[in-house]
Amino acid sequence: MAKVGDHAVVLGASMAGLVTARVLSDFFDTVTVVERDTLPDTAANRRGVPQGRHLHALLARGADVLDELFPGILNELTTGGVPYFDGQDLSKLHYNLGGHRAISAGSTEKFNLYLTSRPFLEHHVRRQVRHIANITVAEEHDVVDLTSTPDGARVTGARIVDRRSRHEATLAAELVVDATGRAARTPTWLEQLGYGRPVEDHVTMQLAYSSQLMRIRPGALHEMGVIVGVVPGRPTGMGLFDCEDGKSVMTVMGMAGRVPPREFSALCEWVEEFAPPHVLAAVRDAELIGDVAHHRTPCSQWRRYDKMRRFPKGLLVIGDAICSFNPIYGQGMTVAALEALALRDCLACGTDDLARRFFRAAARPIRQAWQLAAGGDLALPEIPGERSLITRLLNGYVDRVLAAAEFDAAVFSQFARVTSLMDPPTRLLRPAMLWRAASADYRRRHRRGEAVEPVGVAETIPI
Repeated sequence: MAKVGDHAVVLGASMAGLVTARVLSDFFDTVTVVERDTLPDTAANRRGVPQGRHLHALLARGADVLDELFPGILNELTTGGVPYFDGQDLSKLHYNLGGHRAISAGSTEKFNLYLTSRPFLEHHVRRQVRHIANITVAEEHDVVDLTSTPDGARVTGARIVDRRSRHEATLAAELVVDATGRAARTPTWLEQLGYGRPVEDHVTMQLAYSSQLMRIRPGALHEMGVIVGVVPGRPTGMGLFDCEDGKSVMTVMGMAGRVPPREFSALCEWVEEFAPPHVLAAVRDAELIGDVAHHRTPCSQWRRYDKMRRFPKGLLVIGDAICSFNPIYGQGMTVAALEALALRDCLACGTDDLARRFFRAAARPIRQAWQLAAGGDLALPEIPGERSLITRLLNGYVDRVLAAAEFDAAVFSQFARVTSLMDPPTRLLRPAMLWRAASADYRRRHRRGEAVEPVGVAETIPI
């Protein structure tokens, strides 16, 4: 890669910040990552990632991007004990979305999932970044402000302060990237520089979730992943995933003001209405690790930097600092990784008009994830928001797709690839998929009273 500058600064050592630093290391002589936390040397939770104690999974597209940026990291994760669902045995996954239990027999070659806790994944990515010679991580530093030219046309660096010594320093840089999450101060900085704030799109879902780390007794549960999604009239759900070191994480969520309990026995009682009985029995018999963790997210938020007419040179925004999604869909880390690829491609063409090119490129993966998540949220009458005719039609069609996925592995596989951001949503509108979705009720009735044979790869047609 051709170098485009001497120094770049990344604000925040989040997952988005780490993958951004990796990309920038190919284009700048030195890269400095500024982080307010003390970064652990182990796979431990840290203060700056309060969501780290809750359920995470690395979607297939995100896994591919991480392995491209950090070759061999997926092997490193699985060697370290991260369970890997390869789609060869669908009975290992209990997937219930929109009230439809997906097929649990047969296999699919088109869907995979890495079941890792957030601290474990972040630890391995952070270790890879630390091994890159031209990247420096400045821990325990606050970002005070940006520096700029007198006319505000270009950001020239950042002022930072050591949290221990209170010593203040200025980092001069040709590029500053804000990766400090949904509370990022870039909108305020832009306003101070005379650019105004970006408009924001919101979906207010009032999500609250509680999680418990545990060790399930050997042989107590066949499934390695359990998802029971929210449905109209019941804006509550749960997820239970295996993760590294023989542990499992159960996360229980409530939307539209439903708040899960903070005590484990009460949490189990709260999910009795919808949790599979055998799963709940295994959870109640598990060895608990630590206390129940609780977190809230009021809304999904997309700051539309791609719509701003003016933007200073030398500044970009990435990850949750642009768009933070409803976390129940597990899209955040994957979208951040795709934004990092977009940044790489933009920098490969130079720095002219970089902000406009990058924000437009980043909007493509954001838009796909946003439409999937917002559509899912707005399928619940309890969630406020405008439901356009297109949204209503698409939600109705997705319900037909999920009905077909109850017994058709090909439909489930294609739906999973779209929601994992491997394929565009248009794949669900191909003729074969339209036929499978439209004929779901007929095919289900045709199968009633007959021996049910697994619908596996061999029985599917190309979609």
